[in-house]
Amino acid sequence: MNSRHLILFVLLCIFTSSRVLAQSNNATIYGVVTGEKGQAVELANISIKNYPIGTVTDRKGEYLLRVPAEKQVTIVFSLLGYLPQEKTIEANAEERIELNLQLQINSEEIGEVQVSRSRKGNGNISRIDPKFTNIMPDASSSGVEALIKTLPGVSSNNELSSQYSVRGGNFDENLVYVNDIEIYRPFLVRSGRQEGLSFINSDMVSSIEFSAGGFDAKYGDKMASVLDIKYRKPTEFNGSVAISMLGGNLHVEDISKNKKLSYTGGVRYKTNRYLLGSLDEKGEYNPNFVDLQTYVTYRFSDQFDLSFLGNVSQNNYNFIPQTRETSFGTFETAYNTKVYFEGQEKDKFQTLLGALSANYHPSNDLNLKFIASAFQTKEEVNYDILGDYYLNELERDLASASVGDSILNLGIGTFLNHARNKLEAHVYSFSHKGAYNTTDHLLNWGVKFQLEDINDRINEWELRDSTGYSVPYSDEEVTLARFVTTDNQMQNMRITGHVQDTYAIPINRGELYVTGGLRFHYWDFSNEFLLSPRFAFNYYPDWETNISFRIAGGSYQQPAFFKELKDRDGNINSDVKAQKSTQFVLGSDYLFRAWDRPFKLTSEVFYKNFSHLVPYQVENVQIRYLGDQESTGYATGMDFKVNGEFVSGVQSWASVSLLQTKEDVVGDGHGWIRRPTDQRVNVSLFFQDYFPGNPSYKMHMAAFYGARLPTGPPNSERYMDTFKMPPYRRLDIGFSKILIGPETQHGSKLLSKVKNMWVSLEVLNLLGINNTVSYFWVSSNTGDMYAVPNYLTNRKLNLKLSIKF
Repeated sequence: MNSRHLILFVLLCIFTSSRVLAQSNNATIYGVVTGEKGQAVELANISIKNYPIGTVTDRKGEYLLRVPAEKQVTIVFSLLGYLPQEKTIEANAEERIELNLQLQINSEEIGEVQVSRSRKGNGNISRIDPKFTNIMPDASSSGVEALIKTLPGVSSNNELSSQYSVRGGNFDENLVYVNDIEIYRPFLVRSGRQEGLSFINSDMVSSIEFSAGGFDAKYGDKMASVLDIKYRKPTEFNGSVAISMLGGNLHVEDISKNKKLSYTGGVRYKTNRYLLGSLDEKGEYNPNFVDLQTYVTYRFSDQFDLSFLGNVSQNNYNFIPQTRETSFGTFETAYNTKVYFEGQEKDKFQTLLGALSANYHPSNDLNLKFIASAFQTKEEVNYDILGDYYLNELERDLASASVGDSILNLGIGTFLNHARNKLEAHVYSFSHKGAYNTTDHLLNWGVKFQLEDINDRINEWELRDSTGYSVPYSDEEVTLARFVTTDNQMQNMRITGHVQDTYAIPINRGELYVTGGLRFHYWDFSNEFLLSPRFAFNYYPDWETNISFRIAGGSYQQPAFFKELKDRDGNINSDVKAQKSTQFVLGSDYLFRAWDRPFKLTSEVFYKNFSHLVPYQVENVQIRYLGDQESTGYATGMDFKVNGEFVSGVQSWASVSLLQTKEDVVGDGHGWIRRPTDQRVNVSLFFQDYFPGNPSYKMHMAAFYGARLPTGPPNSERYMDTFKMPPYRRLDIGFSKILIGPETQHGSKLLSKVKNMWVSLEVLNLLGINNTVSYFWVSSNTGDMYAVPNYLTNRKLNLKLSIKF
């Protein structure tokens, strides 16, 4: 049975068993959730306390939820801006209970004005429940990003990295905000195994909003996506601790007795030494990644508060390679490469962030916010690695006693890689954001002043020797295959701003929300002044069918930060202009019921037209820009997602994306070529299940398929990237058991403080597929180049203990 058939078989078995098991030993609760004035409340959360079971209300405020029978459970009703309420019930098997509820507005909520309006006016932004971040099986320990990778339009071909591509964009085209502060990642990381922890601490997250394109003018100047994270302001003491074979984390949050001071903080530790042991490249791996974060708020009055967000991150990657053996090719042409190493690599990435926010809202209709932030990164990449390789052809005759053994040497060679790269960057900013809400309008505005100081020093070279001759060959001197040395320093300033209005238009057959906005961006390095108009229409027709429509788009212009300015030799091109994209997104949401349970089908089609693109090539997670070239391009496709209770009471979803993105490099004479992110088909699945009548036993599964990506030889021209990687296929599955829960009886005083304790066993890369992330190119005796795949991690088990108190 091949891997494709095995994936289908496993999914079919899981889905079939879940459908059968989930039908018995449960009861049903249903009803309507309304507001203080009796209006229907859409998207209210209804969940079983301390269990992974829940649903949301539809546009009419209606809900339906299957709950365990023959036991007492607590139902929690909640929605941002409203006071949460709890109801305790005990139902018989297959009993139906009607439970209607009226939510009260939380007058003490210190939120920004734009969240007080109906979320229907949120443009092309979707909201994601952060509770899924702690249950998804994930090798990268990235939490929020692992969840984002399962969404439509998002793709990632590297389980060791938290980075993702959105609708044909690269990693640098994604915006990430935490409490309105833009987040940067280290710049010199070359591989997912060096990457360490992502910035976002999922234990501290209260809300996640994401857009795969067509986002509003209030967000920044990038072309692909926006991830908007809000950290939690606690209302009581809580904490959590988790430890696994991949690391651990601890988080604590509390609020003072006078309700003035609240804080939440966390420390995380990660080591992927266990996972890296499954790679072909053997040696002494010593990666250590540590992160400390805090979010503190002091409330001076109901109208004014100060908040501080701080982060310290230290990511160290040390590696002494020893040997590598990789078999590749096909049955017709089977090869083997052996490499013997000397030397080592030592990398260090240290980042600091501090941001102070003053939030003033004199009334429920007006909010004023001022933010001062400072970001610093110090990065070092140091390696001297000598390798001797042997390229052999393998015996393919199954009748031969030496089948699989080397029968012919195709080439021998030596390479020496050297680097002493250092980068230090400082980014200082001061910004103001405001919002004013009236009966029909929601006005947002903002302005930001930013200073950047970057010092980039590169000393990197590569020597290649094939059968006694250096490559490229010279009969007069020893030549290097690649040599880059630079000392670039940049100090520049940016001013950005936006104004945006959302207008609610009542019509006879529904509701229409119109959002229009304008961004401006000035960068003194290029002396460009950019204007970016954007729009969104959200229509909710008053039909019997629960359906909505939206169209969004506009101009999305991305001025270079630093990397886009550099050519292949590390030189700065001062003539690089902002990359520009004109985008259009047309989508719909359809709410329906199947098996007497709620589901939602989301569909979107999009088109992006690019100009002034900076071509680039991708190796693992490193993007090498060709800053001395320019191209035009386009991206078009469609995304689908079905989300709902495939198993009664728990949310699961499946996403399918179709994409085509190409570019035409100006002056190369080769016309349209595939962009490095041209992944034609991408499929992802997140599936949950539990034992009927006993939700303390749970199963979570994440599955991914990504079609072939283009690549090419190292240091080649873009039009030569016609070689195709194998498709990315991965299935991760996790099983967990709640050891301590709301119904657990114990006499220990220590355990009495524990709200929840559960143990999880994750099977990472269940099918053991050798996924390719990049290639190591070697020369044969005849001078031909062979692409030796760099495989990702193999099947591994991860045991995890989680506690909430």
